[in-house]
Amino acid sequence: MSDAPIRGLWCATLTPLTADGGVDHARLAAHVRRLFTQGVEGVAPFGTTGEGQSFSVAERMAALDALLAAGVPAARMVVGTGCAALPDAVTLTRHALRAGIARSLVLPPFFFKELSDDAVYGYFAALIDAVADPRMRVYLYHIPQVSAVGISPDVVARLAADYPGVIAGVKDSAGDWNNTAKLLERAPQLSILVGHEPHLPRLLRAGGAGTICGVANVLPKAVAALLTPAVTPADEARVQAFIEILFRYPFLPAFKAIVADQLGDPGWRPVRVPQMPITEAQRSTLLDQLRKAGLLDTREVAQ
Repeated sequence: MSDAPIRGLWCATLTPLTADGGVDHARLAAHVRRLFTQGVEGVAPFGTTGEGQSFSVAERMAALDALLAAGVPAARMVVGTGCAALPDAVTLTRHALRAGIARSLVLPPFFFKELSDDAVYGYFAALIDAVADPRMRVYLYHIPQVSAVGISPDVVARLAADYPGVIAGVKDSAGDWNNTAKLLERAPQLSILVGHEPHLPRLLRAGGAGTICGVANVLPKAVAALLTPAVTPADEARVQAFIEILFRYPFLPAFKAIVADQLGDPGWRPVRVPQMPITEAQRSTLLDQLRKAGLLDTREVAQ
């Protein structure tokens, strides 16, 4: 079991589906192996990009077991275990630990809105106390534009002080540099990671750790370039241009359409309800826009 802090390029992995709508374990394992050959250091299954909240606890545990059985190292995973119901989060986190995975990526409780800082703190404290395993390493997942419940820098600092070692880092996916800067100031001992790829060069200059991001599913080399001291304005513009095109569409089915095109595998297109596939017209326009921008290179994903 590895509890080393997450650093560098980690991918929030997409979740491929079988014809009957279940998790396609074989395609998922193959996707993770391809990412590793392209310089991705680790993966985060069942986050936002992985449609995590659309899968049951049993499905998520079975998929994790299948990844491990396929030879994906436990040391190269951080598992999305956040759920609206605390007992489900406890079950998933305990399962990951039993499987040899110390790291969990945990959302705040997200169904009830306008929660106080004390309520958000209390949820994470209850999770840690219930799991009661000193091996666990929690990465707090801040994505308020999706969850509508954030994890303030004050809560992060308080949790880090009260649970030293157990609170290992933050994935800040808000896309708000001011919030990231506060995290770096208030909790410098943690691995501060961003989900918004264009912030990576600035994050590293400020002492941050790296990224767990969705764009690495399709442009891992382009994201890796943002993590190097030799990063150029052209490198930054490439990723920014991709994001601007992608978010003209529902981003999860768009991501899957891109992977399907890169691999020549239409089996990658399905999404789990309530997501809906993009239309054929949308798919054609998306791929055409990416090609014209020089952003749809099959060499980015090893066959």
